[in-house]
Amino acid sequence: MADVEIKVENIVASATLGKSLELPRIAPALENVEYNLEQFPGLVFKLKDPKTAALIFGSGKLVCTGAKCIEDSKKAIHITVDKIRELDTEIPEDFEIKIQNIVASANLGKVLNLEAVALDLENTEYEPEQFPGLVYRLSDPKVVLLLFGSGKVVCTGAKTADQALLGVQKTKERLTELYLIEE
Repeated sequence: MADVEIKVENIVASATLGKSLELPRIAPALENVEYNLEQFPGLVFKLKDPKTAALIFGSGKLVCTGAKCIEDSKKAIHITVDKIRELDTEIPEDFEIKIQNIVASANLGKVLNLEAVALDLENTEYEPEQFPGLVYRLSDPKVVLLLFGSGKVVCTGAKTADQALLGVQKTKERLTELYLIEE
């Protein structure tokens, strides 16, 4: 496999509590919370440890963003649910946490000619007037990579860090096969 390292930048996880929540009752009971229905249809609850933000919706759905590892993502959701449970004892003990998206970055260590990549690599979109990166879609793993001329890469859409790593590795291998980067 192509020798490349990734750094997880953000994890988005969600949970559904299976019960609607009274946001006007929950908001004043939490610290570091933003609640303005005219701007956003839920609460934004910021945690310091782990440093994350939990979006809490009246439907009983939670979305956690900002974690750098899956454990912190799950921990943040559990902390949030425990705080809500202090106000509403009917919150179920069991709920499923789903990883929705992992965003990771990498550096291929070589400058890329994005025009050449756009011509030779399949499943790409490149419109430099609108965005300086090239969008490359893989089907296995099902991830999207943003490639930049500097050789930096952002991978999004992964459900695990291994998928993100595999996506970056496969991209580097494919670019090497097409002589778009040299080993």
